[in-house]
Amino acid sequence: MDGKLHITVLGGIKLTGFDRLKVTLKIVCGGNTNRAFRHNLDLYNSVHTEQLIEKAGDALDVATAELAGVISRLTAALEDYRTERLEAMKPKQAEKKQLTEAERKTALQYLKAPGLLGRTRQAISASGIVGEEVNSLIAYLIYTSRKRNTPLHLMCLGPSGTGKTWLQERVSELIPEEDKLEITMLSMNAFYYFGKDELKNKLLLIEDMDGADNVLYPLRNCKASAGSARPSP
Repeated sequence: MDGKLHITVLGGIKLTGFDRLKVTLKIVCGGNTNRAFRHNLDLYNSVHTEQLIEKAGDALDVATAELAGVISRLTAALEDYRTERLEAMKPKQAEKKQLTEAERKTALQYLKAPGLLGRTRQAISASGIVGEEVNSLIAYLIYTSRKRNTPLHLMCLGPSGTGKTWLQERVSELIPEEDKLEITMLSMNAFYYFGKDELKNKLLLIEDMDGADNVLYPLRNCKASAGSARPSP
């Protein structure tokens, strides 16, 4: 660093705990690796920093004023690095797909034409779902209610092997990927990990509700359409 001092942060830095910046430094002066100074400290602790500057200055024969400036710039650089890494680790919001004017016109024509339910049922069958005309139509209508202020919820009950999960998965394939979230099981605190509007107008697919009685109340109150499949008691 600065063409004279080379500082290596051994073991990296922790990305959590903004009240501290603990590091292990290896300081080399003039490229002489045989004369390296190593020190573990918290850069936010003024006593630690003063001790580092004094001891490293004596060991490497470097002016304390010069070393203090280098450590100050190093601290600022590590703060910037930590902030950048945390920003990079944040989950990316899925880009919301916008219909073109032609697609919007075609969709409105389809929705306004007579026999919408019948045509929708035919379209679902054409997607490859056979033998579940009524149930697949009900599931699809409930899934599309995610766009309403009071979405509907669906729970599929029945013995194992009767096709509950299969039906849920196949109908959900008709919903845009950016509009749905699939969960195998729900824990008691699951909904505390979502942002305020993260589930708004989303289709929440839950494979198994067993043991998730505590999440039923927040599930009923969130503005998301939910579909779940589980075996009967």
